[in-house]
Amino acid sequence: MKSCGVSLATAAAAAAAFGDEEKKMAAGKASGESEEASPSLTAEEREVLGGLDSRLFGFVRFHEDGARTKALLGKAVRCYESLILKAEGKVDSDFFCQLGHFNLLLEDYPKALSAYQRYYSLQSDYWKNAAFLYGLGLVYFHYNAFQWAIKAFQEVLYVDPSFCRAKEIHLRLGLMFKVNTDYESSLKHFQLALVDCNPCTLSNAEIQFHIAHLYETQRKYHSAKEAYEQLLQTENLSAQVKATVLQQLGWMHHTVDLLGDKAAKESYAIQYLQKSLEADPNSGQSWYFLGRCYSSIGKVQDAFISYRQSIDKSEASADTWCSIGVLYQQQNQPMDALQAYICAVQLDHGHAAAWMDLGTLYESCNQPQDAIKCYLNATRSKSCSNTSALAARIKYLQAQLCNLPQGSLQNKTKLLPSIEEAWSLPIPAELTSRQGAMNTAQQNTSDNWSSGHAVSHPPVQQQTHSWCLTPQKLQHLEQLRANRNNLNPAQKLMLEQLESQFVLMQQHQMRQTGVAQGLHKGQSSHLAGPNGERPLSSTGPSQHLQAAGSGIQNQNGHPTLPSNSVTQGAALNHLSSHTATSGGQQGITLTKESKPSGNTSTVPETSRHAGETPNSTAGVEGLPNHVHQATADAVCSPSHGDSKSPGLLSSDNPQLSALLMGKANNNVGTGTCDKVNNIHPAVHTKTDNSVASSPSSAISTATPSPKSTEQTTTNSVTSLNSPHSGLHTINGEGMEESQSPMKTDLLLISHKPSPQIIPSMSVSIYPSSAEVLKACRNLGKNGLSSSSILLDKCPPPRPPSSPYPPLPKDKLNPPTPSIYLENKRDAFFPPLHQFCTNPNNPVTVIRGLAGALKLDLGLFSTKTLVEANNEHMVEVRTQLLQPADENWDPTGTKKIWHCESNRSHTTIAKYAQYQASSFQESLREENEKRSHHKEHSDSESTSSDNSGRRRKGPFKTIKFGTNIDLSDDKKWKLQLHELTKLPAFVRVVSAGNLLSHVGHTILGMNTVQLYMKVPGSRTPGHQENNNFCSVNINIGPGDCEWFVVPEGYWGVLNDFCEKNNLNFLMGSWWPNLEDLYEANVPVYRFIQRPGDLVWINAGTVHWVQAIGWCNNIAWNVGPLTACQYKLAVERYEWNKLQSVKSIVPMVHLSWNMARNIKVSDPKLFEMIKYCLLRTLKQCQTLKEALIAAGKEIIWHGRTKEEPAHYCSICEAPPLPSSS
Repeated sequence: MKSCGVSLATAAAAAAAFGDEEKKMAAGKASGESEEASPSLTAEEREVLGGLDSRLFGFVRFHEDGARTKALLGKAVRCYESLILKAEGKVDSDFFCQLGHFNLLLEDYPKALSAYQRYYSLQSDYWKNAAFLYGLGLVYFHYNAFQWAIKAFQEVLYVDPSFCRAKEIHLRLGLMFKVNTDYESSLKHFQLALVDCNPCTLSNAEIQFHIAHLYETQRKYHSAKEAYEQLLQTENLSAQVKATVLQQLGWMHHTVDLLGDKAAKESYAIQYLQKSLEADPNSGQSWYFLGRCYSSIGKVQDAFISYRQSIDKSEASADTWCSIGVLYQQQNQPMDALQAYICAVQLDHGHAAAWMDLGTLYESCNQPQDAIKCYLNATRSKSCSNTSALAARIKYLQAQLCNLPQGSLQNKTKLLPSIEEAWSLPIPAELTSRQGAMNTAQQNTSDNWSSGHAVSHPPVQQQTHSWCLTPQKLQHLEQLRANRNNLNPAQKLMLEQLESQFVLMQQHQMRQTGVAQGLHKGQSSHLAGPNGERPLSSTGPSQHLQAAGSGIQNQNGHPTLPSNSVTQGAALNHLSSHTATSGGQQGITLTKESKPSGNTSTVPETSRHAGETPNSTAGVEGLPNHVHQATADAVCSPSHGDSKSPGLLSSDNPQLSALLMGKANNNVGTGTCDKVNNIHPAVHTKTDNSVASSPSSAISTATPSPKSTEQTTTNSVTSLNSPHSGLHTINGEGMEESQSPMKTDLLLISHKPSPQIIPSMSVSIYPSSAEVLKACRNLGKNGLSSSSILLDKCPPPRPPSSPYPPLPKDKLNPPTPSIYLENKRDAFFPPLHQFCTNPNNPVTVIRGLAGALKLDLGLFSTKTLVEANNEHMVEVRTQLLQPADENWDPTGTKKIWHCESNRSHTTIAKYAQYQASSFQESLREENEKRSHHKEHSDSESTSSDNSGRRRKGPFKTIKFGTNIDLSDDKKWKLQLHELTKLPAFVRVVSAGNLLSHVGHTILGMNTVQLYMKVPGSRTPGHQENNNFCSVNINIGPGDCEWFVVPEGYWGVLNDFCEKNNLNFLMGSWWPNLEDLYEANVPVYRFIQRPGDLVWINAGTVHWVQAIGWCNNIAWNVGPLTACQYKLAVERYEWNKLQSVKSIVPMVHLSWNMARNIKVSDPKLFEMIKYCLLRTLKQCQTLKEALIAAGKEIIWHGRTKEEPAHYCSICEAPPLPSSS
């Protein structure tokens, strides 16, 4: 496709027709009806509107000189809505698409989503409209529905790789992948955004900042430091970017030990932060960081002044107040510390560090009941990282309370108010004036920071409101609270009412005494954490909660945070001021200070708790359609099903709303809707109803019929909250039949024609190439078409839904297909080949193969490998030793899908030494175990040990030697020759192996790789590259355990990976068997013993763990079957959609197959021939485009073993090198 233009289009011809249509519509109504006159558009206005669509989002500046454009868009929306209403919704689908674009440019996201949804439901080939997909992605991005935004943006790049807003897409993809912790994908898209020379809403300097911060988030601190410093050398760097870069450098020096000794680091940190404040004196975040630095070197007064400045800059946060509390507590001012901690937890009810510090404060004042309440609140927080230690502490304090004499606590004078009383104490005006939810009352703030002494007396009430409690009511409230457990229902109701009124009174008391300034200079050592980030623990002696201790020292720590985290309001707040938005509104991050109150989760976790994880820099602030405060509480994340979201159309006319929502949405009530519908095509539908998405399903005849293909199209609409439920299918029957039977003759505003995918050629796949080239000429002059090697009628590829009907639970652990060989004849028996390649068998275990063929597996033993090539390179994966069927987080507290596997390198000799020492160590541990547990059997002892260790953590670290290349014939001649004894269908090289026809080496696929393992070594879940088959032989002496899922369920596993923020293709994941069981996914589970060969069929998902010490060899095989070719091509296209380079160049391979192989399978022949036809058409179109552009085409040819070439920038597939 040609790059899209956004210049204004001429629409003079359509203008008159459009005006006539309005007259027809007005005249068509029955007489006697009184209706408002429809707004009309002049010819000039229609011409202007013809050039406006989603591609201008972020580039039309309404707040500058675009007031007229904004007014015109508003008028166009009213005109369209009026016409749609009169036609009762029976209009051309493009009306809804244009209406979606106009509402998007006006930043009316609910209306835009409604209109886009209606277009999607009416237009069967919606996926050909790149501007629609882009607009839809922007709406999803606005609502933080990142998974669907990612899919929409990926489909734009798939159908139109040269899309004019590709830079905007890469930028947003980079940000979203960073939030999802897919750092490799994030970096790739940021770099693609950098090399794109098209205009963008962010400058290249800001994109470079995101790359630097990405390194920091990955804890690659030296790379991050280098990138930040390089960015500072940029000419004409804006003050905001400079301030933020300096802020990050300062924070890194304060928190990262790798950057030098403590004294030097703190000195650099303070210098950087001071320079940052010179560039941006109003950054409350920098002031806060500076306070933390001063506090860490004992400059308490300077720290306090910095915190004061931070609050003055309207960035008071829970972390700031928690840090102030720490300073007060260290200065032995418990009442002031209490107030500060209360401020922190009132700003963020889930601030675990503040609750823990508050608990230690109460313990130091001998008030264990209040301490328990605080610790319980800390454990309920999602950000609490030491729940087990807190639970032990709570248990200890409860035991202490039980041992105290009855009434001893009541008779004792309390040093501090109880937690309930403290919650209701007057809070500082500096706090209440910063809380958006408490800004409803008139604010007259009094500043007591400079009073120089602690003020502990209650403030004078200035004014009495209806919510103010009289002294009598306050006394009654205290009595009810004291007897809370003995109240009757009426008294409980009264208590609830009084407490509600008291909370309101507390929120509106603005004339308060502030937190006192009477701090005495003292020492302070604590880790740092920025505003809004996840507090992991409280440092200092207070974090060591010993169950046997009698109390906790009165020393607290600041909220401790991942040093690589940066809050949205800090590292990224410079972006909003540089971003052009359609309506002039800057992006507002929904932070803890501004999030709406209530129990409903309103936005995804990534934005509700900024910094809750190291990826917390959502990085999306400042882009034109990031979550705005006015709409942030209107939509929910896919993972928060109970959340409410806006109606799809916020129109004053309920009839129009119903029309725009469409009658396909059966789940929508009359005129209202409490769920934002996901109209993205990636929703799974039954495979038997889906659009033909592969050669096998699409190429059944020589000339595919548009009718037959499109009639099977199924479009699904589902809710944001439930991606897999409530599917409503609409059978599209081509554009001409996609509308309601009651058609209207409405003519659309004539937009500048954008390049469309060239329709399927009515050319048989059987004629000669000359005829094909002749037919390809003059197909279109709009530039390149999609480079898909599937049918033009196929929408972008998508994962399959789970096979239907679901299997019963007793069928989810099927027996593994196994073949036992007794002799060589059995190994070469033809049915064995047929059995292995049968698509109904996802895996086959061929047992006794080595014995039957008399293979010398000793050639692959560690001893022989060391003797042959001891300095050969080995890739090492450092992992955690875990049970084979489970995968726990490093603390052992919860099961996760992410599999820790960090890469390094060594040599065969060094790994062999490690393998041997690991075995010796295991023997020693086993002997010690036997001597200490003679009363138990070895198996019971081992099982008990594993069960306890896996839940307690930390886990033992192990090293797995992987991807050892055995392709060199000279180095590994004996080993490779031994493998020629294998049957032809499993050999590394054979005429019937597709990979033998690639024409060059693909390491690990058409060459042998070796794996050296110790117990617990894991190969995480995956499908083989391009879904090729795999052969794996266990050399021994130990066993391996395999887990296998049939190919048809890979979409389910892909969904699980998305839910766990993991990349199915490139990530490291280990499935939770309980999750798979609940999702009705069958899992084959078996043991591979020495000499056993495991055949993994095409597309099978599998993961493996070593039970003992063993070596394995493996390679890939491509059987000459239609099923194998179909799955390989489908994965090639899926990889392209995901911007992942396919290891196997399928186009190149197809041309080589055509040259080298006589294909007898008709189905396989048709698929290959169609691939050749498509790629030949692309080559011809490209050639004509280059000639038209005046470019000279030079034939380069190919040398032997030359790899197929890929474009690393545009992710283009390799071109065939046909002669």
